[in-house]
Amino acid sequence: MIVRAWRGRASPSNPRAYVEHFERNVLPALKSVEGFVAASLLRRDRSDEIEFLVLTRWASMDAIRAFAGDDVTRAVVEPEAVAALISFDATVQHYEVVKEA
Repeated sequence: MIVRAWRGRASPSNPRAYVEHFERNVLPALKSVEGFVAASLLRRDRSDEIEFLVLTRWASMDAIRAFAGDDVTRAVVEPEAVAALISFDATVQHYEVVKEA
C-alpha cells in the first residue's frame, strides 16, 4: 500500500471552496482509477491560512501512474483547485505503508 501526500493552503475568508471541489471533482475522479483505495482530506486552521492535507491510498505505484502520469512526483491540481487555494505544493510525497493497526 502506498500513501500519496499533498498540501494546499486556502484563505480563511474562503474555507469551503477547496472542500467542495474535493467532494465534487477529486473523489469521483479518484474512485474511477483502478487501484485507488481511499482518500482523506485533513484541515488545520492557522492564524493566516487554512492548510489542507490530502492523503490518498493506493494499491501500487502503477495505480498512481494511472492517475498522475509518468512523473508520479508531480501534483495533479485542477484549475478549480488552483482558484480555491492561495498556494499549494507542486510535488507530492509517497510513503509505503509498513504497518497498520
